[in-house]
Amino acid sequence: MQATTSRLSIKLICLLLPGLLVHAVVYSQETSTITADTSCVQRDLPDVLREALRKPVKVDTSGAGSILLIPIIGSNPATGFMLGIGGQYAFKLSGADTRYSMLSGSLQFTSKNQKLFLLKNNIYTKNNNIFFTGDWRYLIFSQSTYGLGTNAPEGGILDYQFNLAGMETSDDSLAQPLNFNFLRFYQSASFKIGKAFYLGVGYYLDYYYKIEDEKLRLNPGDSVITSHYAYNKYYGFDTDKYYSSALNINLISDTRDNMINPYKGHFLMINWRGSMKLLGNKNNANFFSIEWRSFHPLSARNPRHLMAFWFMGNFSPEGEFPYMILPATAYDQRSRSARGYTQGRFRGNNLMYGEAEYRFPLSPCGGIWGGVLFVNATTASNPKQSLKLMESIKPGYGLGLRIMVDKKTRTNLAVDIGFGDRSSGFYLAASETF
Repeated sequence: MQATTSRLSIKLICLLLPGLLVHAVVYSQETSTITADTSCVQRDLPDVLREALRKPVKVDTSGAGSILLIPIIGSNPATGFMLGIGGQYAFKLSGADTRYSMLSGSLQFTSKNQKLFLLKNNIYTKNNNIFFTGDWRYLIFSQSTYGLGTNAPEGGILDYQFNLAGMETSDDSLAQPLNFNFLRFYQSASFKIGKAFYLGVGYYLDYYYKIEDEKLRLNPGDSVITSHYAYNKYYGFDTDKYYSSALNINLISDTRDNMINPYKGHFLMINWRGSMKLLGNKNNANFFSIEWRSFHPLSARNPRHLMAFWFMGNFSPEGEFPYMILPATAYDQRSRSARGYTQGRFRGNNLMYGEAEYRFPLSPCGGIWGGVLFVNATTASNPKQSLKLMESIKPGYGLGLRIMVDKKTRTNLAVDIGFGDRSSGFYLAASETF
């Protein structure tokens, strides 16, 4: 059943993506002769409401930012029933060419006694001279893990090709639930060194504690050795708590016309994270990552019609980081990668992720409604099973609706549904996925 589902997912992606690209190219050719003076005048939800109430459209010349608050209501096996509030504040600091900045966050509570506090910052100072970016999280949480590699749990979820103190691993269940508290503090400042280039430095902390491994049993003759326990014991890490305290150095190239909802340009970040002993770590460890996003307009008349691409690569040498700190899906700043799968579903020493999204208007020119179609793919390695990158690939695909709620900052309310291999997800957000 799993192989059939995976083949079906790949076939759907192979059928969907060429159609999107062909349609995009044809549309681009058809609109290439349209001049800029016929561009759509974008409206937003407040404009529509004022028109419905027969009130004049308000022209905002204040230069103030915009705030969007959305309720968080949902349910899934990992969290149970979820209730909370999420928000985004978009603003622009002084300077004629200064880009929009964004603060976003959420507070969530679940029926499984989980508590989540998330706060993200992406701030450009005057004339874009400094770019601050941060990811702050505090979670009282529970999450299932499935072993390393995108083939897990195929071939034996706990099969690491080694024993621990004579105890054999066993395949007791597909999912291995963990309870834990998690503190993340990522903050960096990048300084402009060219027209679109930045060089930055920062501090990254990941701290997992009060870890409870629900499936772990160490009783002689009745033992179950989980992936989390086996990995950490094999490489000499604690199984109850651990952290990575790291210096971060990055190089950024950013030509996006708008960080919140780009219509053109690219974003590139190359990052090195050094978890050195002098910062309190057990050993010296290195973590390398690269992220690329690009946005390609398909219409001179309607800028909401475009193709967007996203690529991430995260690379950590074998055995240098504890289990939960290894690269995993949906641990990016916005927790948006691998739509169609739960957070942390795929994990490995090395992980690569790619996504293509077709963004298009649904309303007539300047209307508030838009849509997206997307496909993605994830691959993660497992050196203990000699599984390399690209040897196992998990696809995802889906569609979404967009509602323009603030035309000044281009803020959309995003509603998406994604599908993966025997998996699905529903997503509600106050901005684009990437």
